[in-house]
Amino acid sequence: MIIYTNESNPLGLKLLLISKFAKKNVELKIVNLNDPNVKEPKHLPCLELDSGNQFFMTDAAVKYLMHGIEQESITRSQWLEWSTSRLAPALAQFLTTGHRVDPHVTETLNSLVKLLDDTLAKSAYLTGDKIASADLAVWCLLTPDGTLKGSHDINNVMRWYKTIAEMPEVKESLKIFGPVKNIHFASLLQCNRFGGLHHVEMRPHIAEIETKVLAETPTTLAETVLPNEIEDAKQFFVYVAPEKRVEAKTVLPKPNERNILITSALPYVNNVPHLGNIIGCVLSADIFARYSRMCGYNTLYVCGTDEYGTATETKAIAENLTCKQICDKYFEMHNSIYRWFGIGFDYFGRTTTNEQTEIVQELFLDLHKQNLIETQAVEQLLCQKCDRFLADRFVEGTCPHPGCNYEDARGDQCDNCGKLINAVELIRPRCKLCSTAPVVRESNQLFLNLPKIESKLRNWIDSVDSLWTNNARTITKSWLKEGLKTRCITRDLKWGIPVPLKGFESKVFYVWFDAPIGYISITSKYTKEWRKWWQPADPSTKVELFQFMAKDNVPFHSVMFPATLIGVNKGYTLVSRILSIEYLNYEDGKFSKSRGIGVFGNDAQDTGIESDIWRFYLASARPEGQDSSFSWSELASRNNSELLNNLGNFINRALVFCEKNFNSTISNITLNHDDAVLLAVINREIREYVNSMEKTRFRDGIRHILAISRQGNLYMQNEKPWVLLKGTAEQKTRAHSVISLSCNIACLLANLLYPFMPATSRKIFTQLNFAGGAINPTKPHLTVLLQTGHQIGKPSPLFAKIDQATVDQLKAKYSGVQVTA
Repeated sequence: MIIYTNESNPLGLKLLLISKFAKKNVELKIVNLNDPNVKEPKHLPCLELDSGNQFFMTDAAVKYLMHGIEQESITRSQWLEWSTSRLAPALAQFLTTGHRVDPHVTETLNSLVKLLDDTLAKSAYLTGDKIASADLAVWCLLTPDGTLKGSHDINNVMRWYKTIAEMPEVKESLKIFGPVKNIHFASLLQCNRFGGLHHVEMRPHIAEIETKVLAETPTTLAETVLPNEIEDAKQFFVYVAPEKRVEAKTVLPKPNERNILITSALPYVNNVPHLGNIIGCVLSADIFARYSRMCGYNTLYVCGTDEYGTATETKAIAENLTCKQICDKYFEMHNSIYRWFGIGFDYFGRTTTNEQTEIVQELFLDLHKQNLIETQAVEQLLCQKCDRFLADRFVEGTCPHPGCNYEDARGDQCDNCGKLINAVELIRPRCKLCSTAPVVRESNQLFLNLPKIESKLRNWIDSVDSLWTNNARTITKSWLKEGLKTRCITRDLKWGIPVPLKGFESKVFYVWFDAPIGYISITSKYTKEWRKWWQPADPSTKVELFQFMAKDNVPFHSVMFPATLIGVNKGYTLVSRILSIEYLNYEDGKFSKSRGIGVFGNDAQDTGIESDIWRFYLASARPEGQDSSFSWSELASRNNSELLNNLGNFINRALVFCEKNFNSTISNITLNHDDAVLLAVINREIREYVNSMEKTRFRDGIRHILAISRQGNLYMQNEKPWVLLKGTAEQKTRAHSVISLSCNIACLLANLLYPFMPATSRKIFTQLNFAGGAINPTKPHLTVLLQTGHQIGKPSPLFAKIDQATVDQLKAKYSGVQVTA
């Protein structure tokens, strides 16, 4: 066997150390992520078996190595999970970025180490009197001169640490791997391509509560919750009649209520959206919109296609169609793809409308009246062969930025280094239409005077950017760092909104100025009272604007569009939350429609995999903190383990048992102490689910859902209702109560799952015979959802296994055109 790891990765030491304890012959190879021996999904460390198969999840590799040597136990599994999903990320944040990332990181880390000490005060090792793989997994993350330096009153941890350090297997491993002091946690941040380390909420009390839950077995779970939590759980576990919500035909903001306006970056109509486009914009926005509506917030979600500009002209020429025909074709294509993915827009529009023209021209004239528009002569590239000025996307060339030299940079931006470009700065420019070298000529254009708006813009950004994602703040600050410059807002094109100013009738507005205004015009197509959303006159009517996008769209939403609205000075709604993500790549490269690499929106429909599975996987792999990669193996793994074996297994077991043994009827639930403890633990997860969803941390939202279903599975396994059913009348009553509580938990899961998997939630609601769809964010507790006497419907399996043959087939199909000799 071979362990592949990047240098100094403590998880690589973990695999090596446990291999030594398991007396397995392994070879350690220090590589980087691009090493061809590291298979998909790209992840370090990984354990390669003699068969060639690789374990990329270290906890799974540990269990494989210790199979037959160490007895399976829930406690061991929980400590393994704790070390990788709680301790390792906290250490990585603390040791690589320090206090600047989160002011609570030190307190959180102290809380985690204290938990270790408290546990080791009761026994020699984490799981009892004998050393286990869990001890080794945690040990590899701690160093007396690093992670434990400065800690106080952790004598038990230090005793345990030194005991393990003296073991022969440890000393032998360190001779191969290198001294403990060389371990560097930054290596954990570059160890994979599909999401990186698990996000950790840096709050000490949460760390303490969650780690205790992970560290305890179900038999001692009562020790992990506080008495007031148990009392609260029992108090809130009563039936609460759902509020009757009357859905308005047209959603408008209301005074003194939470009004949420949601947009996602308008997709261009010149292509088919791939999975990265979908999770980056429309799917992320849809997940939040569904959550927001379930919470009873007054919610409007609008989007549409961006149809003007060079990209449309280029595509029209390539397909020998008119611009209008291209827009019509791709609008329908986008619309159908989003419908298949279950994207629930309140209105999906387009920018080629009279409303868009009127509002864009109105805003421009308002800016002109404020003396914020100026004329400048601009050097532009003229293709003499085509007899036209070349707009940015009609010219390509070598990137002028030092160190890049990308040969296919566009005239507005380099896709390689991501920096903006002025077309005339390109090295060896060429016309995209005929490949002829253009010449430089002057043309008069209109500019927005951003320096005049900059002071107000900065003040506004300082007041709201704390609610933006980290990359949105970083990108915006980099734009502001050197001061804003005037920005051209017109182009020499035919396909666009005409400029309503004498002398400029032959020009159109540049797409960056025009496109964001599409949010307003699309709202105006939805309702004639659109100004209530975009120009609320009533001071008691507050509108929160949430805008979802990938990071390349940030400057247009954080600087350009707000600057326009601030310059107009007519009380327009400005963005409250910019929710930008990193890039989702495909396996080990980028999506490419032309080369047949990657899954695009229309491809997903052809795989036979249900849209809800795609939604769940994309939300799980959402690149919230760093770039991630789509992986067929990971999709299958999440479907089979998290949905089929965890969530689906629990719900189906509970409902089938109720149907077969209790005539599909819910009984009165008599809570004993263990039940109340379970409710308290579930309430913790609900609270953190709400906290995650409010912050649009969807990966964490899913994690809390799955934690609840795991608790449900453990509960049924521990209570054994199938055994109780064979006992006394009292035991049979207890079995009925256990199953009825389990069915209520299943109903809760359907509610929490709805934003991510709406079709699946509806199936569960149908099987439960329940009209679900509500979350109370102010009272995040499990209440009685299915009352005594309630009759559930007909249960059926929710998920199907995705086998390896299907994975191999789909991976080959979307791997691109293979060149053969």
